[in-house]
Amino acid sequence: MFLYAMPLRVTRLAATLCLLSLAGVSTARAQSAPQYPDYPSETPTRFQPSDHGMDYQRRAVMIPMRDGVKLHTVILVPIGAKHAGILLTRTPYNADVLSANSPSTHLGSTLWGYDNAVETIVDGGYIRVIQDIRGKYGSEGDYVMNRPLHGPLNPTPVDESTDTYDTIDWLVHNTPESNGKVGVLGISYDGFLSLMPLVHPHPALKVVVPMNPMVDGWRGDDWFHNGAFRQQNLPYIYEQTATRDNSAKWLTSTFDDYDMYMRAGTAGELGKQRAMDQIGFWRKIVAHPAYDSFWSDQAVDRILAAQPLTVPTMLVASLWDQEDIYGAIAVWKAVNAAQTATAKQNLFLVLGPWHHGQEIDPASSLGAIPFNSDTGLYFRTRILAPFLAHYLQDNPPAQTVARVNAFETGANRWQQLADWPSGCANGCAPKATPLYLAAEGKLSFAQPVASSQGAAFDEYVSDPAKPVPFRLRPSQPVGYTPNLSWVRWLVDDQREFSGRTDVVSYTSDPLNAPLRISGEPIVHLVASTSGTDSDWVVKLIDVYPDQVAGDPDLGGYQLPVAMDIFRGRYRESLTEARPLAANTPLAYKFALPTANHLFLPGHRIMVQVQSAWFPLYDRNPQTFVPNIFFAKPADFQKATQRIWHSADHSTFLDLPVVPPDK
Repeated sequence: MFLYAMPLRVTRLAATLCLLSLAGVSTARAQSAPQYPDYPSETPTRFQPSDHGMDYQRRAVMIPMRDGVKLHTVILVPIGAKHAGILLTRTPYNADVLSANSPSTHLGSTLWGYDNAVETIVDGGYIRVIQDIRGKYGSEGDYVMNRPLHGPLNPTPVDESTDTYDTIDWLVHNTPESNGKVGVLGISYDGFLSLMPLVHPHPALKVVVPMNPMVDGWRGDDWFHNGAFRQQNLPYIYEQTATRDNSAKWLTSTFDDYDMYMRAGTAGELGKQRAMDQIGFWRKIVAHPAYDSFWSDQAVDRILAAQPLTVPTMLVASLWDQEDIYGAIAVWKAVNAAQTATAKQNLFLVLGPWHHGQEIDPASSLGAIPFNSDTGLYFRTRILAPFLAHYLQDNPPAQTVARVNAFETGANRWQQLADWPSGCANGCAPKATPLYLAAEGKLSFAQPVASSQGAAFDEYVSDPAKPVPFRLRPSQPVGYTPNLSWVRWLVDDQREFSGRTDVVSYTSDPLNAPLRISGEPIVHLVASTSGTDSDWVVKLIDVYPDQVAGDPDLGGYQLPVAMDIFRGRYRESLTEARPLAANTPLAYKFALPTANHLFLPGHRIMVQVQSAWFPLYDRNPQTFVPNIFFAKPADFQKATQRIWHSADHSTFLDLPVVPPDK
C-alpha cells in the first residue's frame, strides 16, 4: 500500500533502477553460462504417416464456396474404389472427429457413430464425405445457428443450400473414383442440413435421407414446444455458438438441474448470469418468444412445401424422439399435401421405435421397453442400404423399399404401408375417435351427458415454487454420455406422477380387445385457471397389467405413448401472447406427437394433465407478463386449475383409431 502513496517520479526512478539491476544480473549470468553441444531433435520437421495396410485413403481439403469462403472437408475413399457413389454429411459437430473415431487402418473403425450408419457405408462401397459448415471448426466464414435460406432473414447470397450445391459441384469434378452420384444424409442438426439441398438441388444430387431433422424450432423441435421454452438446451446454445470450436464449456453448478434452474428463477436470468447476452442466437430467442415471422419464415416444412420435390427423399422419424419429435412428420405432412402425385413418388417415410438418432445404434429396446428384435439393424440393412443403393450405385438394384415403413409399438412389428397416416397395408385411414375424460378419474368412449352424476371438473393447485418435474429427480443434463439417461426420458414410467396432487389422471377399464392408433392424437382440452396464464401438459399413456408374464419389471408400467405441452397465452393466436380470462372454462386444441401403437387386451389407457414439466421447460409464472424470459419473482403465483369434463364443457382426445387386423 505504501508504494501507491509515494510521488509518481520517485516510483518511476525506483522502477528504472530495479530494471537496470536485473538486466546486469541477467547479462552476467549469460556470459558465465556454460555452452552445451546441440542435441538433435527426435521429432521430424514434418512427419508423413505410412498408408501400409489401410483400406481407405483420407483426404482433407478446403472447398471454395461462391463467396470465396472455404469449407474444411474430409474425404474417405475406399482403396480400389471405382465408379463409387458419394455419401455427404455436413455438420457443425467437427468433421475431423466424426471421421476419426479411432486410429485404425479400417474405414469401418475410423467412422464415429453419429451420422455414420457404418455397415451401410462400408458394405455399399461409398466414398464418405464429412464437411464442417461455415463458421465451425476447420471451416472459414461466420456461424449462424440453422442459417436461414437467402431471403428476409438472410440478406447474403449464401446459405446452407448454396453451400451444399457448391460442395457437390466440387466433389463430382475432383473425386475421380466417384460415379458422379451424390447422396446427402444426417441426423438432427445434420438432418436439417440434409433438407437444405432440396431447395434448388444440384443435378448430381440423387438421394437425401434426413434423420430426426430440426425443422421448426418453435412448434415442436429444439427450442420451444407450442410456446414453452426448452430451457435445458441452454448449455447446448452456449457451447455451440460461443466459440468456433465449442471450447467454451457450460459449467455445472448443481448435480440436479432442477436446483440450478429453480435458483435462477427464469431462463432469461440464467442466460444473463452466464453472460449469454453476447451470443447472437440467444438474443434472437429472447426477442422472439411468440411464433412470429422470425420462426415461421424459416420453418423448413413450409419452405419445402413450396418447392417441387425432384430428389428422392426418405424422412426418418423416431416415435420417442426426445429432441426433434416434430420435424420429420411436419415435413412429411406439408410436402405430401402440396406435391403432385408424380412428385409424391419421391417421398418416403420411416417411423421407428427409437430415441433421437437410435436408428444407427443397436435398438432392440428403449429403456425398459423391449422390441423383440434389433430395429436399428433392420432399418440399416433392410431399408436404408437398398434405398441408397438404388439411387447411388451403377447397375442399381430395383427399388423394393415401401413408401412408408412404420414400426408398430405394442405389437412390435414392422409395417409396409402406401401412405401415412395409414393403419394397414391397403391404405385404410384412421378414424378420429373421441376418448372422453369423465368424473371419478374415468376415461370413456361415451360422451358425457347432462344427467351424468359427479363433479363437472377436477381441480388441483399448480405452485411455481414446486413445479412438477418432467422425470424423477435428480434431473440430469441433456447428454449422451453413458451415465446420463436423457435418451430414454420419453419412455419413463409415469406412475410416480399419477400419484401427485398437482397432476390429475384418468384411466379406462381394462381393454377387452386390441386398440390400434396411427397418427397424431388431438387434444381438445377445456380448462380454467385462477391465474391469467398457464401451461397445460397432456400425456397419453399405456398402462400395463398389474403383472406381466415373462417380464415382471413391467407390471403396472405406465408407458407414455404421446406427450406434449401447450402454453396457454397462445390459445387464441400463436403469433401474439394474450392473457387468459381467469376462472373461465376455455378451450385448447393441439396435437400430440405421432404414434403408431397397439394397446393390447388387458391394458388400460390413461390420460394425465398437469401444468409444469420442469426443468425441461421453463416455468410459467401463471400471471400474464409480456415476456416470460423477463418475469420477476413476484409474478410467480399459485393457481387453481380445473379440468372440465361435463356435457357442456367436455375434454377429450381424438384418437386416430384404425381397424384391427383381420
